Amino acid sequence: MVSFIGTRDMQNHLRQVTPENAIINMAEMIREDYLRWSLFDKTARVASHSEVGVIELMPISDGSNYSFKYVNGHPKNTQDGLLTVTAFGVLADVDTGYPRLLSELTLTTAVRTAATSALAAKYMARPDSKVMALIGNGAQSEFQAIAFHKMLGIRELRVYDVDPAATEKLIRNLRAYPELTVIRAESTAQAVKGADIVTTVTADKTNATILTPDMIEAGMHINGVGGDCPGKTELHADILRQAMVVVEYEPQSRIEGELQQMPADFAVTELWTILNGSNTGRHDAQQVTVFDSVGFALEDFSAMRYLEKHVLQPGSTMLDLVPEMMDPKDLFGMGMANTSSLVHNASQTVNTITAVPIHA
Repeated sequence: MVSFIGTRDMQNHLRQVTPENAIINMAEMIREDYLRWSLFDKTARVASHSEVGVIELMPISDGSNYSFKYVNGHPKNTQDGLLTVTAFGVLADVDTGYPRLLSELTLTTAVRTAATSALAAKYMARPDSKVMALIGNGAQSEFQAIAFHKMLGIRELRVYDVDPAATEKLIRNLRAYPELTVIRAESTAQAVKGADIVTTVTADKTNATILTPDMIEAGMHINGVGGDCPGKTELHADILRQAMVVVEYEPQSRIEGELQQMPADFAVTELWTILNGSNTGRHDAQQVTVFDSVGFALEDFSAMRYLEKHVLQPGSTMLDLVPEMMDPKDLFGMGMANTSSLVHNASQTVNTITAVPIHA
């Protein structure tokens, strides 16, 4: 039997602990794993692209545990009432190869992405940062806003999206945080002007130019989240040329991030070296910094650890996913046996999993 965490379980967890506490606690687990960087067997994610989106697998192992995430990115899905991004993941034991946890990662990915963004910004943004512009107000935007509000002390948020309904949704959801002043901007340029931090989290699978060099001011920290696959960017290349650029895993970021616009010898810094103190995230108050975030499998590994530790409860759902054998060499006999003879004690066996729609 394999433990299962579904959408309802994660919804209940977020209601119980609050999104901000989930983000803060996950950020700490992500930091812990980045400090173990050398122990991980790392690889860029495997992607299958189509004209309308991408489906990716993100594997990683620390030698004891193995995880992978299945995740898609289909920007046009919202036109049909579907999420742009959905995901699920597996956590397994390396010694046996047996999976021990299967979990939803759609809500969880939003939490881990926001946690990683804010974690990087704690080392890269100016410590006196109070104003953030948030460009792109879709499904991930509330999580980013809450992370920067609670982890970095952002007090004023300027928001803009080409879809006014998305902005209205974001403003409505953030009313639960009265200490955060949310201002609707009329354009990206208006939102960005005077901001200490700029977060871009747009969805279109295209080489867009959301931010241009004329919008960038000395000392800004840019958290580029939306450019996360080949042919999908948000920042003008000249912004990178004038900034310190930090990435999660350089071989992957050169393929998928804002970095894909730059020559192979363009210098970048990996996040783990900043977290362990061997590099600095900012040299002075005037420097422009960019976190070119594409999402890396280590963060999902941390997320799966978080789920197993904080969300999985005694009596949680168990899935009949892997055969339990009396004779491990007799798979045929097991397959032909009367199922009534194969019943084992478990908290709950699930034959049908009902999808639950998530409303942002």
